[in-house]
Amino acid sequence: MALKLNLRRKLKNKDSLSQKDLQSLLENFSIEVMPKTASKILDFGKILPKSTYVYIAHLEGTPISDMVATAKILQRAGFNAIPHFPARIIENKTILEDWIKKYRSVGVNKALIIAGSSKKPLGDYSNSMEILSTGFFEKYDFVEIFCAGHPEGNRDIDPDYGEKNVMSALKWKKSFAEGTNIKISLTTQFCFEIKPIIEWEKKLAQEDLHFPINIGLAGPAKLQTMIKYAILCGVGPSLRVLEKRAKDLTQLILPYTPRKLIEDIVLYKKINKNSNINHLHFFPLGGITNTTTFLNQIKNNANF
Repeated sequence: MALKLNLRRKLKNKDSLSQKDLQSLLENFSIEVMPKTASKILDFGKILPKSTYVYIAHLEGTPISDMVATAKILQRAGFNAIPHFPARIIENKTILEDWIKKYRSVGVNKALIIAGSSKKPLGDYSNSMEILSTGFFEKYDFVEIFCAGHPEGNRDIDPDYGEKNVMSALKWKKSFAEGTNIKISLTTQFCFEIKPIIEWEKKLAQEDLHFPINIGLAGPAKLQTMIKYAILCGVGPSLRVLEKRAKDLTQLILPYTPRKLIEDIVLYKKINKNSNINHLHFFPLGGITNTTTFLNQIKNNANF
């Protein structure tokens, strides 16, 4: 709350948070789906603007045929499919190249490259840099690669929630981008308050890392569902926002929405013109329809 008040003070009452500001930040938002949930949506065009970037989560055990089929549907409907490439579930170079070729055959030229949630590699790869080093994404003319950003750290990479290994990996990716024609952007894990986002972007700037940033947000969901996924995904100190809300019985039955965090990000960008935050990325933990309905309410200037 104190940080939000400080943001508002810095505006010196010359500007106020407007509906136009909110809509501007939400232009070109992205969202995540899984093949199983995507198969239940008859027409993505009825719930998402055309050209939306739709990330396709690749969980261990999901057949590549399901992933490619989902990407094909999205591409043909006028969207930008962004399939996940989780390094630890890819067995070898042959399989990796086969995946890439299959995606390119349906028009995909962008991807999210991550280590993945598996604790142990199933094959030859354990991190995103090993996949990028193969040269396959240049070979098959990918134009943009999204990599994970961690405003609250990542214990898989830095067990002490530090940043040494994370920063080293980002510097490697900066060099990769400079040596290829592939754009590198960062899409972050979701968190629940602005403070770690601001502090993280400052640290990136100090390390001369100026990637375009897409801030991950959890879409509307029941509070119990949100807490479950937050713990499962390793959300850091900002989890206290949910814990505090859970103690308030008047709030317990209401679904969580990212309304306040969106407002804080808008305010932050208004007073930090050099911020590299470009777009918002939504994890629809309460269902994709709940998230898109919430976003349409903002677009239509409804009470959200």
